[in-house]
Amino acid sequence: MSELKKYRMLIGGQWVEPASNAWFDSVNPFTGAPWALIPRGGKEDVDHAVAAAKSAFYGDDWRKLTATARGALLFKLADLIADEAAKLAEIETTDNGKLIAEMRGQLNYIPQWFRYFGGLADKIEGRVIPIDKPGVFNFTREEPLGVVAAVTPWNSPLLLAAWKLAPALAAGNTVVWKPSEFSSVSALVFGELFERAGFPAGVVNIVTGFGGEVGEPLIAHRDVAKVAFTGGDKTGEHVYALAARGLKHVTLELGGKSANIVFDDADMEQAVKGVVSGIFAATGQTCIAGSRALIHRPILDRFVETLLALAKTAKMGNPLDMGTQVGPITTQPQYQKVLDYIRIAKEEGAVCRLGGAPATRPECGSGWFVEPTIFTGVKPEMRIAQEEVFGPVLSIIPFDTEDDAVRVANGTVYGLAAGVWTRSIRRALLMSERLEAGTVWVNTYRAVSYMSPFGGYKRSGIGRESGIDAIREYLQTKSVWIDIAGNAPNPFVMR
Repeated sequence: MSELKKYRMLIGGQWVEPASNAWFDSVNPFTGAPWALIPRGGKEDVDHAVAAAKSAFYGDDWRKLTATARGALLFKLADLIADEAAKLAEIETTDNGKLIAEMRGQLNYIPQWFRYFGGLADKIEGRVIPIDKPGVFNFTREEPLGVVAAVTPWNSPLLLAAWKLAPALAAGNTVVWKPSEFSSVSALVFGELFERAGFPAGVVNIVTGFGGEVGEPLIAHRDVAKVAFTGGDKTGEHVYALAARGLKHVTLELGGKSANIVFDDADMEQAVKGVVSGIFAATGQTCIAGSRALIHRPILDRFVETLLALAKTAKMGNPLDMGTQVGPITTQPQYQKVLDYIRIAKEEGAVCRLGGAPATRPECGSGWFVEPTIFTGVKPEMRIAQEEVFGPVLSIIPFDTEDDAVRVANGTVYGLAAGVWTRSIRRALLMSERLEAGTVWVNTYRAVSYMSPFGGYKRSGIGRESGIDAIREYLQTKSVWIDIAGNAPNPFVMR
């Protein structure tokens, strides 16, 4: 067996070894074997990285750049990402088991986030207020927050990092980035591009390791002004509490239990494809997974039979094979969690119509595969219909009326996304208004863009990523008052 490559962290423009002098394995979920060594960072590394980011924030090399010059750096970075997209996609697939077809699509699209926000960098404008005080000129400035802690998950590592890094840097902040311990390799390789693009040392720092050893001290650090986190809602709650102790700004993009609602007037073929892609295309490992299919009762039986026929054709296997349609679960703990939820669903009385077990097909090798699983007989109150599974498990729930569909769709603690399949424009508009979700797709699913805001209702999060809304999450407003009349104020009276 060849020796595993040992990676280093990026701090202050230097590639450094962890203070602990310890590394841990990154495991390929398709083979179940280690393939890289990741630095095991700790509080000392966090302190070093935050100090570097703070120094860069106040340093002339970054602070005195014009907004246009900041944008130019982001444009250069976008070009470099495009050049390295194929290599980065292969690294991501090897590290987290997501399909190479999807990872290539993401990596080819990621440059657009940096181009979009690079273009917004010099469009950040204050305003002149026609203030009601005579002899006073009042205007506002939009200014960066300072050091941003970006904490990203393992399912789409670089895409979700881009959603944070691009607006944060465009606004003039500096960043300490903690990738997931399960998928750190692509972040460390991506980090090389910042120096090549010409970013000053310390503007972007990358510290790897575990949540309790790196994540918590980073989030709680007194010199971190904002925390941008993507992950599960329970972890997000903990992040929120830690950040609140320092009164930090937060963006939290959390879990979901999204409903894909199919009406009897929908295009059946397109709706079935949309439901399958919503849950199985990413092996269910996405916060926007359409894990609940709400089917209009008049078409329930026909829809289920058509769905089962298509789902049975799913090709499992090596995620680096362009023909593979369902890959492995990224981590061993998540693999066990998915199997536990399948067991719970059966115990609660749901009827397993497809899958429901580990995949033992020869093409799945030694990886952590779960067969695409479909349950009918699911009641809205069952755990399988209420809790985020984050795996290839679909619950089918019938409904009778629009009101019924809305009640069931909104009947969870989550509100990240929803899908509606109908030929009726009236129904499309009405449902998009009534559904409690940050994103509603009509006759499509899992579409995202750098131009459109993304975020959740309820326990699915706080704040928005992408679009113009996102850059405002990394800015603070200053009000400036200038006396232009020369009138001496009364020192004892507020003007």
